[in-house]
Amino acid sequence: MNITLRQVRYFIAVAGTLSVSAAARDLGISQSAVTVALKQLEDEVGAALLLRTAKGVVLTQEGHQFLRHAQRIMGAVVDAGRAVKAHAQTVGGTLTLGVTAMVAGYYLADLLARYRRVYPDVTVKVVEDQRRFIEHLLINGEIDVGILICSALENQDALAAEVLLRSPYRVWLPANHPLLAQETVSVADLADQPLIQLTTDDMHVLTHAQWRQAGIAPRVVLKTASVEAVRSLVGTGIGIAILPDMAYRPWSLDGDRVEVRPFAEPLPTVDVGLTWRKGSSVGQTARFFVELAREHARAKGRQPVRTAL
Repeated sequence: MNITLRQVRYFIAVAGTLSVSAAARDLGISQSAVTVALKQLEDEVGAALLLRTAKGVVLTQEGHQFLRHAQRIMGAVVDAGRAVKAHAQTVGGTLTLGVTAMVAGYYLADLLARYRRVYPDVTVKVVEDQRRFIEHLLINGEIDVGILICSALENQDALAAEVLLRSPYRVWLPANHPLLAQETVSVADLADQPLIQLTTDDMHVLTHAQWRQAGIAPRVVLKTASVEAVRSLVGTGIGIAILPDMAYRPWSLDGDRVEVRPFAEPLPTVDVGLTWRKGSSVGQTARFFVELAREHARAKGRQPVRTAL
């Protein structure tokens, strides 16, 4: 198999934008060059990774699987250079991170693994708790950096934030649900649907405004703090759910038991980002973590919304 890094990089760019033309523009090359590279890549892996539609492209199940590996490949290339540089600088010390449950479960693992590979002499401590308590620890200087749902940040006067991922809400539906016949779903379509409500990371609070704006009282049949419980309950047809796209796993059994649809309305996104105390002196280990987190977001086809550090 003769897969090139160029093909992998182009594929990640297209997967991030779901548009060949937009990816070509971001890469600064011609659209035909991207198209040729993608065709060569699909020939090499022996499977269709993308489906072309009138609105752009969508990833196939094989495409989602390949994307996970592609992101790790490009991350490993960048990490190799960082590791050599870090070894030359003999970076050591400690780093204390604060995270919430949603971030710990669906964003932290790959990023933390990369940091430990590049900076093996840094001792990392992770504190998981409710967002309000993590904010309190950041303000008190007990945590170096937080990774939080920063779209819900309360202490904006004391804390700075930099968005790494904007995750849109999706409607999670069991297989064969009538709403799957629609390309998009409106909030009004869900008025009479039994709703499984996720409470962790204040997800129910973040979505409440959308129901109120539509003048609808959701028919909540169960509340849970577990995303995996939501996944199982939706998969068995107990109800539907509204969750950020970051928690969906189309490359797993979700693709058979649970399907998603985008909203017709332009709803706010769930923003995951770095958070630190304004005006504080960020140490070397934290600064390197922030730099790697930014690179990690770019490697996944996402451009961080930068804030001065």
